[in-house]
Amino acid sequence: MTEGSDPDEPRITLADVEDAQARIADVVHRTPLDTSRTFAEMSGAAAVGLKLENIQRTGSFKIRGAYNKMAQLSDAEREAGVIASSAGNHAQGVALAGDLLDIDTTIVVPEVTPAAKIEATRGYGAEVIVEGDIYERSYEYATERAAETGETFVHPFDDAAIVAGQGTIGLELCEQFPEIDTVLVAIGGGGLISGIGTVLNAADSETRVIGVQPEGAAHAKPSLEAGEIRELPAVDTVAEGIADTRMLETTFAIAHEVVDDVVSVSDREIAAAVTLLAERAKTIAESAGATPLAAALSDDVDLEGEHVGVVISGGNVNLTDHAELTRTGLCELERYAEARLALEGWPATVGDVVETVESRGAELDVFERARRTGVDEPNRTPVTIGLEGSGPEHLTGVLDALAGLEGVSIIERSVE
Repeated sequence: MTEGSDPDEPRITLADVEDAQARIADVVHRTPLDTSRTFAEMSGAAAVGLKLENIQRTGSFKIRGAYNKMAQLSDAEREAGVIASSAGNHAQGVALAGDLLDIDTTIVVPEVTPAAKIEATRGYGAEVIVEGDIYERSYEYATERAAETGETFVHPFDDAAIVAGQGTIGLELCEQFPEIDTVLVAIGGGGLISGIGTVLNAADSETRVIGVQPEGAAHAKPSLEAGEIRELPAVDTVAEGIADTRMLETTFAIAHEVVDDVVSVSDREIAAAVTLLAERAKTIAESAGATPLAAALSDDVDLEGEHVGVVISGGNVNLTDHAELTRTGLCELERYAEARLALEGWPATVGDVVETVESRGAELDVFERARRTGVDEPNRTPVTIGLEGSGPEHLTGVLDALAGLEGVSIIERSVE
């Protein structure tokens, strides 16, 4: 890595990333760039290329930086074992790198970490400790333990070797999408965007590097605008993989030089992006991984006529969480409706409801008998339904048709 550099200058170079690429070449996948006409039309871009790190080994980009870092540890550092803190994806990257390099690993994760990520981490042979309600508490525990035990702490982002490893995505983007005008990258601690930005800035200073954060964890823009690190007192977002409270010195110094702008998106916009990726791109993304697409489809970034790279950084998500996210996403896209019905002549009327929904071209996602409340008529059976349709007009038409059935009345509905 570059020695003796000014703290205000980038702390890695293109050569550092190229060295990392050679070091990890036999370990990581060269992930595909999937172009999407649908997302290009929705965003106004000339072309949109999805860089699918969700199908990388361990399900995210993190193996790139983790292996690059751990492959350079001294014999003494390897012998001491490695400890890391993570919201889940760095955990798996470190665990797999440890397995490949024969290094004992311990991972500290916060309570919000999805069970799928914890089990996958253990599957690579790492010890997992759940400690802290948010990532910052896990980080504090891991660093304190490293100081006590002599274990080698591998930071999830604030390390030049980690950043250089993540930057190998930028090298692949340049090769796969040479006409790229703008790249959208999620920001948690800033390691991913710092690495990618370093490469793209060196290759073509005109390429825009835009960071994306959830509204509930939006620390990067105020930090970069102020020229100093700003820390959030708390975070609140569905995108737990990027729920950091701040950048740190290494990533801030690099990002300050290579990031052109940062935008924020809502959790509901993220859910819609998760939904559209599953439906249109046939790819499963976790909420953090879908965040850049949410920005591409928002009104906050002008992509008109541009060639846009969107880094889908991870796909590690519990299936139940994914199902809930897609349902929320359908609501955000105004393609899902919920209603409470009162049925006369239960259960015979149920068939009429199902037949009406199907004949109108909608999908009956939920149909369940509801708990009776004080406002329900004693001689009517309350039920709740969930409907998927093509849009609000379609759903309204289906609910109106249900309301016209004999023996059916609608008590509440989520679209009018």
